[in-house]
Amino acid sequence: MLYLASQSPRRRQLLEQLGADFAVIDVDVPEQRETSESPQDYVSRVAREKARAGLEALGGLPDAQVLGADTEVVLDDEVFGKPRDAEDAAAMLRRLSGRTHAVISAVWLVGVDQERSETSVSQVRFATLDEATIAAYVATGEPFGKAGAYAIQGRGATLIEHLEGSYSGVMGLPVFETARLLRGFNAVF
Repeated sequence: MLYLASQSPRRRQLLEQLGADFAVIDVDVPEQRETSESPQDYVSRVAREKARAGLEALGGLPDAQVLGADTEVVLDDEVFGKPRDAEDAAAMLRRLSGRTHAVISAVWLVGVDQERSETSVSQVRFATLDEATIAAYVATGEPFGKAGAYAIQGRGATLIEHLEGSYSGVMGLPVFETARLLRGFNAVF
């Protein structure tokens, strides 16, 4: 049985696109980057920890396969997590304005006797944003709960000038890589 270790409605929607039959399991994993950890290693570690925590919560069911994912925005080696408040969201958007940043999305599939992963790295270039645009976008509430303070699948798409990579990866679950991971794990979907 396949389990998704995430409460994200976006991840559920993207996994449903694959036609996967799965259940959702809630996990609580701290998302804190270690001092010497690269952004890609950090994102991969958190995704793996989510999948492992999900498997542990299931009591190690022999047929359980748990999918864990993490997605972060990275600019100049700095990981932009979810904004704390409106001021933090506006500050992130100002920093991203007119620049290209990376979006790293890692997916781990964990079972009792095997683990595999896939990673997607996309490049996203924001248009130059004026203060009125930033304030109006923050006022929508959409930036909250989103890495980098934007949602490509929502109004945040209007901020993006160019995308090179995986649209679904920027949303939070790279569909191509996830499908490849599931096939390689012999998961049924």
